[in-house]
Amino acid sequence: MTGSQHAIATSSGTTALHLALMAHGVGPGDEVITSPFTFIASVNSILFTGATPVFADIDEGSFNVDARAIEAAITPRTKAIMPVHIYGQPCDMDEINALAREHGIAIIEDAAQAVGATYRGRHVGTFGTGVFSLYATKNVMSGEGGMITTDDDRIADQCRLLRNHGMRKRYQHEMLGYNFRLTDVLAAIGLVQLNRMPEATERRRANAAFLNSQIESVATPTVKDGRDHVWHQYTVRVPQEMDRDDAVKRLEAAGIGSGIFYPAGAHTFQHIKEVVGDVEMPVTDRVAASVISLPVHPLLEHADLDRIVAAVNAL
Repeated sequence: MTGSQHAIATSSGTTALHLALMAHGVGPGDEVITSPFTFIASVNSILFTGATPVFADIDEGSFNVDARAIEAAITPRTKAIMPVHIYGQPCDMDEINALAREHGIAIIEDAAQAVGATYRGRHVGTFGTGVFSLYATKNVMSGEGGMITTDDDRIADQCRLLRNHGMRKRYQHEMLGYNFRLTDVLAAIGLVQLNRMPEATERRRANAAFLNSQIESVATPTVKDGRDHVWHQYTVRVPQEMDRDDAVKRLEAAGIGSGIFYPAGAHTFQHIKEVVGDVEMPVTDRVAASVISLPVHPLLEHADLDRIVAAVNAL
């Protein structure tokens, strides 16, 4: 699907991130720049290696990490950049690629929510070492699982060794490794899901386009030029004068499910603050306080979309 030379299945998206970082030699004393507006696994995987996460604030329009903030965060200890393609929209990969080349640092793409997304016609997960999630809620899922994509033979070999107890040949252990393999049963589920992905993605895009054209009471999401968004989440922002908790309750009363992804930036959690200290991420804080994700999944009927629009516009 991505055109990568290697695709390495793992037991979860989290273990895939962990393996990718280790395969690039990330460890104690290193820094990895990433977004604070993400699921905690992005940051925890950096901590697992003993490295230090360094946060770069996000772009308010796309919710993705701001390339200018990445540039300001680079130090001599920076080993890798981990852009997170949040909600299914690719990050500014031209700018991020240029920074990585200039400073000689690796790119590890957290594409957990962006399977099938492209940036200027190129699949996410191919700008560096890509990491995808196959968790039950994802656009392509196996119930639980992950995937690493790379064109680098050495990185692929390290990932395969590390996921299987450091073993290339049975009972010949070359290094300390992990049991991070994907089971055959879950892989079988994932293969069927992968075959359904093109149709499901088009339905998501059509649903998102309809919602964008009809919703008026809240700020609808924007897509930057050159991106093919896959709409893992359709995320709106409530205006400052609107009580978000009340809005969620009113949607629930109208029979409309919603979610808040994510109510707090990763920089606010105590176990992370103990490593990075108190850092200010004002854009992330504003976004986290205002986002609501609405249904966009491919099983929605037109009547469902009409109900969503009516309930949202009544807030």
